[in-house]
Amino acid sequence: MDITLPYVHQPAGKTHYRYRRKVPDFLRQALGKTTIILPLGRTPAEVLRHYDKAHKQAEAMLKAATKGQVKPTEPKTELERYRWATRQVAEWGPMDDAQVDAMAAHLEETGQADLYRALVVPDRKPEPTLTDAVRLYLKEKVEGTPDETKKRQRVERVRGHVEKALGRDPDIRSLTRTDAREVRDHMQADGDMSAATVHRYLNDLRAVITHAIKEMDIRDAVNPFNKLEVKQDGPATQAKDARKPFTEGQLKAARARIVGHASVDLQRVWRMLAGTGCRLAEVTGLMVEDVHLDGTLPYLDLRFHPHRRLKNAGSVRRVPLVGDALKAAQEARSAAQEAREARLDGSRKADGGNFYPLFETYAKEGGANVASAALMKHVRKVITDPKVTVHSLRHRIKDKLIAADVPANVHDMILGHSSGNVSEAYGGPEARLEVATRALQRAL
Repeated sequence: MDITLPYVHQPAGKTHYRYRRKVPDFLRQALGKTTIILPLGRTPAEVLRHYDKAHKQAEAMLKAATKGQVKPTEPKTELERYRWATRQVAEWGPMDDAQVDAMAAHLEETGQADLYRALVVPDRKPEPTLTDAVRLYLKEKVEGTPDETKKRQRVERVRGHVEKALGRDPDIRSLTRTDAREVRDHMQADGDMSAATVHRYLNDLRAVITHAIKEMDIRDAVNPFNKLEVKQDGPATQAKDARKPFTEGQLKAARARIVGHASVDLQRVWRMLAGTGCRLAEVTGLMVEDVHLDGTLPYLDLRFHPHRRLKNAGSVRRVPLVGDALKAAQEARSAAQEAREARLDGSRKADGGNFYPLFETYAKEGGANVASAALMKHVRKVITDPKVTVHSLRHRIKDKLIAADVPANVHDMILGHSSGNVSEAYGGPEARLEVATRALQRAL
């Protein structure tokens, strides 16, 4: 096969390609199949043209199946039942008084309380609760975003903390400042939750409630979580919670272990992480065409790919390649090109350009997690401090930039922390790359 994109498959003895993806066991009943198979065409060019659409279609199918798994176990709120019942009554059409009385008697007799209330007292609309607010927020603000699963889980976790603190699913209108303080104090009393985590959860809660007040027309309601302060952790707690950068001794020991025992791909991934400060998924998800080595300023072109999203808009950037990271990138690119050429039958050339993975083993969904687990096994052989992890390589680059008196906005250009706007003061991408390259060379 000429193109090594995730889930691309060419059946034995066939000339066509297809998108083939196994459905997780727990979703098979909801989706009604064990494998998603979609056509991609007969040539590499057609595969590249159709791949993104097929991948999005598969993602949508899995997402719909996931919702199908969850929905039946979630009881409807009183407001959701009211809306359903109101629609049902409206569909019955106009009725005279005698018909209303007869229908009301039937509904009461058969225990259909929601329909009875919607028919007899249609103006008695229930107050929206936090659950209603959360479901609206997830639908309108979270659904369809690149990190939907992570955001959804966090918002649901926040809702659980509120209900546990207050002992109820509160009406949005009835929430008071006292309730807000109780929620904050409940979360801060959790020994496993840092002040930063509490602050992040309260930000989520503020966003959910503000959106509900506006979109659900909850008049005269105020958000009691606005400007609610969080007591900061003491110095000891902050030191305990912080992830540590590698010391020079730890870095030397970890590198020796990985170079001596890890696979060649993992060695190169490690070396590129150590010399760029990139996130692990940013490196494992690289395509060969993202590695620019021919100019005077070699760099990694980090951008969105179907198989690997980036954390935010600021993560789209050019990262300089210097020193050993540059050597590792050169070796990885040459190895990927040689491996691809070996797969070709020699009678035809691939027309997909350089759009194939730099690290084929890890260029797939969950590939970064696999690489992280493998690297951490080696790190733990020589470093026992639980606060030193693969991600500590990124913290080390940050510390190196600070020690070299590199301006904070240049840190952002290299590490991808900003929204992308602050670095525009340096002009176009070439100018920013030149500034970032000089800074990284000075730091390392």
